[in-house]
Amino acid sequence: MQQMEAAAQRTTRSDGPEERRVYQPTNGRARLMAVLDDVRRGLELSRLSVALGWLDIKLRYRGSILGPFWLTLSTAVMIAALGVLYARLFHMPFGEYLPFLSISLVMWSFISTVWGEGAMIFVDNAGLILSSDVPFTVYITRAVIRNFIVMAHNVVVIAIVFYLCDVTPRHDPLILAGFALWFVDSLAVMTLLGVLGARFRDVGPTIATVLQIFFFITPVMWKPELAHSMEPWLIYNPFYPLIEIVRLPAMGQALPIKIWEAALIHSAILMVVAFLIFARFRARLAYWV
Repeated sequence: MQQMEAAAQRTTRSDGPEERRVYQPTNGRARLMAVLDDVRRGLELSRLSVALGWLDIKLRYRGSILGPFWLTLSTAVMIAALGVLYARLFHMPFGEYLPFLSISLVMWSFISTVWGEGAMIFVDNAGLILSSDVPFTVYITRAVIRNFIVMAHNVVVIAIVFYLCDVTPRHDPLILAGFALWFVDSLAVMTLLGVLGARFRDVGPTIATVLQIFFFITPVMWKPELAHSMEPWLIYNPFYPLIEIVRLPAMGQALPIKIWEAALIHSAILMVVAFLIFARFRARLAYWV
């Protein structure tokens, strides 16, 4: 196993007429330094990640008249249809439920896409990983930026719904802090699932099943207060505080400090686990993809 790690991925650099092979380290400290170097180089190539994210959107909707706004249109239709139905089922005023549903579905769509794509992020980029010296963090950042661009198109629907229902977001810097935490969490999730998905191809279908379960037990279609006596337990659902730190301020409501504390705790655990897994198995990714 140590020999496999030491002989991990071969990369080619144009430093001269001969190829230079870069061997991944095998001890703990060297693994840590390799990950930090990967992150540093990824930050230096952040403009490349943004450009590739935009390119993915352009290629996906090349030849389309509306382009990515097809997502906006489909989201608007779904929110309108489900809003009328579930407002009646939950006996809630339409003008109160529709803003809640619109922002909840847009945020959940982002979460489910990031988790779903995360399991295959390195496998889908196997050709580039085996033929270039691009840091792994570039592939992850590219996917996260692409999904943030898609979500930005759907924010148009939220803005229209809020305007029609007379909902005014709070002028709170915590909204920006919430999105910053979302960005960091997305990087951590894709890193963790990318490593696991490269080793075990069952991770993708498993994540899809888990997300289906969490969709129904997380306040996305229904409001937290409908849980009654179970509401205090919602904070242990990692998706609930992550959604609430953006949803409550955006809907003009006060954000309890315990929600932020829970979101930070969940995020810290996720980031530590993702970092350790990535550091431990980064050298083997080229073999697994």
